[in-house]
Amino acid sequence: MDSPSSFRFGLLRSILGPKVGGARVVPLVTKIVLLFSVFILVSNIASNYVNLEMNKGELVGLTDRLLVKDLSELYGFAATQGEILGFNGNLAEAVSAIEMSASKNLTMDHSVAFGVRRDGSLLFWASKQAAPQSVLDKEARDKLASDAEGEGKLDFSIGGSRYFGVFKYNNQWKAFIVRAEETKEFQAQTDSIFLRIVGMILAMTLVITLVGALLVRRILRYVGRITQSIMGMQKDQKMALIDFAGAPNDEISYLGLSLNSLSSIIDNLMRIFRRFVTRDIAQRAFDEREIRLEGSTKDLTLLFTDIKGFTHITETLGMDVIDVLNLHYQRAIGQIHDEDGIVGSIIGDALLAVFGTLSGSSEKSLQALRAGFLVQQVAADLRESMGALREEIIGRRGALTEEDEAVYQAVLLEVGVGIDGGDVYYGNIGSYERMTTTVIGDNVNSASRLESLTRIYKVPIICSELVKDEAELSSSDYRFLELDTVLVKGKTRGKRIFWPLKKSDIGPKLAEELDAFSSGLASYYTGAWAQAGSAWRDLTLPFIAVFRDRIAGREAPSDWSGTWAMTAK
Repeated sequence: MDSPSSFRFGLLRSILGPKVGGARVVPLVTKIVLLFSVFILVSNIASNYVNLEMNKGELVGLTDRLLVKDLSELYGFAATQGEILGFNGNLAEAVSAIEMSASKNLTMDHSVAFGVRRDGSLLFWASKQAAPQSVLDKEARDKLASDAEGEGKLDFSIGGSRYFGVFKYNNQWKAFIVRAEETKEFQAQTDSIFLRIVGMILAMTLVITLVGALLVRRILRYVGRITQSIMGMQKDQKMALIDFAGAPNDEISYLGLSLNSLSSIIDNLMRIFRRFVTRDIAQRAFDEREIRLEGSTKDLTLLFTDIKGFTHITETLGMDVIDVLNLHYQRAIGQIHDEDGIVGSIIGDALLAVFGTLSGSSEKSLQALRAGFLVQQVAADLRESMGALREEIIGRRGALTEEDEAVYQAVLLEVGVGIDGGDVYYGNIGSYERMTTTVIGDNVNSASRLESLTRIYKVPIICSELVKDEAELSSSDYRFLELDTVLVKGKTRGKRIFWPLKKSDIGPKLAEELDAFSSGLASYYTGAWAQAGSAWRDLTLPFIAVFRDRIAGREAPSDWSGTWAMTAK
């Protein structure tokens, strides 16, 4: 069960959107809902504010009329008390009666009714508040002075509070009678109503926003699916199709289906592209969006394979040889790729693979060596399959025709593998209209020469001393038998060559023969050919006949350096 913090994080992520490359991708649903929520809030609050302000004006007008009514009643009562005062002469009783009458119509805490003489002194005061020392401010006194015996509206301040009201001059009392309400208190009710309305608007907007978010999310659900799929493609660097099962018939679905169509086209083009360029070049093209004419010197291991007797195979099979080649390469290239190798070129029956460009691994020679054994296994498996098919046909027919036997012999592919390494140029050459990835260097030619030596020494794989040394640093699973030191045609320096074997495949008898050959090879290098021949007398190794032919009945030349010069490539 997810923790509350992870739940909150997931909710926040769904609202704000994920970050891609440091920039946040805000969901379209969030933007739409937020935008319309703001519009709803602003429009509702503004319309209600305008409505309340307009109603406030009406209320002020109504209040003014009510104040005039109260003032009229108070004015009449004051006139009556003035007549009574003329009979009994009791001023205090008359003023008290006026205050009591005025208080009956004071409904609010700060409502006031009072009489003020021309000199500013109070005649009477009716209010829940205590009488101030100064009733009117200067502005209000000036107004009364300019309208000394009239009536009208009056705005004034008492103790820092603003009031609005009406007045009328009473000639009998020689005073202005005023009925007023505090502005702040009067507006407090409308402000309270406005705040309650705003609260209701916020609550309703929240509910509407949640409902709207669900509806918009439902309508735009495939926008999110498109976005998530595109992010996944960017992360995996691989085109994919977006699932639009059950999608509505609208513009978003059309956009997504068009994107799927474009994705299929791009993916198909990428698959085709990857088949014609190396994997590292394809990856760089995907990352950098271009392929440049550039390269560099790199320390790489090179594996060269060639099918032995290919000319005879072609003569026998004709154009059907293509099917055999494709069957072999389909499996062999897969094995090379599994070892992080890159197929640099395929020329008929020859293949060049490069190791060390993808990972730059220090195990590149070991990877090449493993790939070499796997390629040999592919050829062996094909021969075994052909043998089983031959036995099946013989079981059905009784025998093979001469032509069928020739075809059978032709498809028993044998592959030679040469492996060398070192600094080579690796990159793109050509023009921006047509370019190719290539490997150039002396070690490339050397790998090809080592492969050609497998025909002479009749071993499946031959590697250089450099490959041997690097592989031994990474693994102890192999034994490297030194075969010879040769000077291939076109070179000026001899090269030690080795036959790699899996230690798991070396039995006691083979181990004994390998040790005997190594002992004889030491004598051979020093020119003691007779002693070498004696050490090799009983050996059955596949290449031993080559050495017997070299030294048979001969002494080592006087200029013998231990290096055998090859007369052909």
